[in-house]
Amino acid sequence: MEERLRRALAASRRPDAASGTTGQGPHRDDWQASHASTGQPARHSSTGEQKALLIALVLAQARVLATRWGMAPLLLLDEVSAHLDATRRAALLGEIDALGAQAWVTGTDPQAFEFWTKTAQFLRLDAGAVLD
Repeated sequence: MEERLRRALAASRRPDAASGTTGQGPHRDDWQASHASTGQPARHSSTGEQKALLIALVLAQARVLATRWGMAPLLLLDEVSAHLDATRRAALLGEIDALGAQAWVTGTDPQAFEFWTKTAQFLRLDAGAVLD
């Protein structure tokens, strides 16, 4: 598979340069994911289930990097709690804690951070300024 991609990229280099586009590469592929226990495709899942899948992929990558580097990467998670129910929010906090990662998490809904009050430092921003 890697060799096939390598050949395709090499063959498309000149046409891509001439057209200013990229005709070959992983960005041209679609992939599908399914819920492990139900077998339901992600595209038919709820917004919360889709978000949980995406978060699981990010955390899996973070675990791989932590193993490779010997330390967890810094996680930047924008509105990560949106569309997650309370159970998934608590699980997310547990996964970040288990990973030993520092995480910067943004959000506009104070309820989304109810599980973080004992372990997080909170900064409130308004018009670019940090408020007390």
